[in-house]
Amino acid sequence: MAALRGPRALLWRWWPNPLRRRSDRIEAWTMLAVGLLALLAGTLGGLWATRSVELNLARERDEWRPVTAVLTERAPGTAAGSEQVWAEVRWPAAHGPAHRGQTRVAPGSAAGTPVTVWTDLQGRMVTRPATEAQASLRAGLIGILVGSTAALVPLAGGRVVSERLQRRRLDQWDTEWERVGPQWRWKTG
Repeated sequence: MAALRGPRALLWRWWPNPLRRRSDRIEAWTMLAVGLLALLAGTLGGLWATRSVELNLARERDEWRPVTAVLTERAPGTAAGSEQVWAEVRWPAAHGPAHRGQTRVAPGSAAGTPVTVWTDLQGRMVTRPATEAQASLRAGLIGILVGSTAALVPLAGGRVVSERLQRRRLDQWDTEWERVGPQWRWKTG
């Protein structure tokens, strides 16, 4: 008998075959359903996550504003240093006392030096919001990660079902062998 090749090799459980058992058909349909469910879950999960991240980052771009803050004291380091250092700044609040926080500034900057910081609607310091290009990349990567993870759930369930069906087939073969095996023994006498 020639080995199965091409589409028939992928679909062997659906082709008429005297050796095909009921468990083979169940496994074939289960694996088809699992594959379709994994594709659907991965696609929907990825699209949902991408859209959610895009909307959240767009909201941040709309709500977060740059504010001019001033250094409260001289920044550590010397002006010749090339890396920025952490220093305390303060910026005005819409209502109430001024806000304080830390940001990176040029080393050796004098107290009172103006620095731009980003704030949210409550006046708390936040990072600079992502640009549209950065947001698209971030949303796409998170969508791929969430979609892949969502697809793994049905695939893992399918694997469990497949292993149980395999165990059941092996038990059935053991039972049949116990019945048929003694007929094959050599008789000596």
